[in-house]
Amino acid sequence: MKKLSTIIATLCITFSYAQKVSDYKYIALPEKFSGFKNDQYKLDVLLSKTLKQKQYVVVSGNRSQWTAEANSNPCSVLNADVINDSGFLRNKVVLEFKDCNGKVIASQKASTPIKEFEAGFQDALKQALVAVPVSFPKETETTQVAVQEVQPSEPVKEVSTQKLESSSNESVKFVNAKLTLQKIQINNNQFILVRENSSIPFATFKAAIKRDVFRVKLDSGDSTIGYFENGNIVIEMPKGNDEYTKEVFIAK
Repeated sequence: MKKLSTIIATLCITFSYAQKVSDYKYIALPEKFSGFKNDQYKLDVLLSKTLKQKQYVVVSGNRSQWTAEANSNPCSVLNADVINDSGFLRNKVVLEFKDCNGKVIASQKASTPIKEFEAGFQDALKQALVAVPVSFPKETETTQVAVQEVQPSEPVKEVSTQKLESSSNESVKFVNAKLTLQKIQINNNQFILVRENSSIPFATFKAAIKRDVFRVKLDSGDSTIGYFENGNIVIEMPKGNDEYTKEVFIAK
């Protein structure tokens, strides 16, 4: 095949390496979720509310309504969708997140035995939302490159989808006098503690440089540190005025 003409141009290319949902600040919701015809059973309200509680900024799927910051870098916005995956006997959904290039970076399936559509779909979505981590946005790297020649190339291979499911051997309960928390492992460097019967993380842990020490973001929005001590989890809880108390959660 004849070579294409040489083209000299400067392109602004956003590189995204192993992006995770928590890397994003903005999440866009479509006007209508996939597979839902006349009614989507207030799933948009539930999804928007839960994402905001997890420190994300929820925007419309219509880019004209985005903030100036989001519009200046559309690849800083993650696109969410709730897909109707129901079978004959169970209401099922797939919570899916795609980047600006349409690549799926995370997905989570969930189902419920509740047969009523509104209650069933909402219950399934709540289950899928449990493993969505709190937002820890990082800036995407933007660089200027000169493209000197455009030639046919081999298709880019699909990157395997990151699953938000936690391994069963990583699912452990931790308790203190006030709370019972479920530990859900997101990946090798991150896990969350979730209150019983809730999809909102009590705390999100991200590995620090020192082994078994973590940067922690609490559901209050406060940042602190946590660490393992004799198999238990310790969180330094902020009291204000730069004072902290030691909260120990014992492995159950």
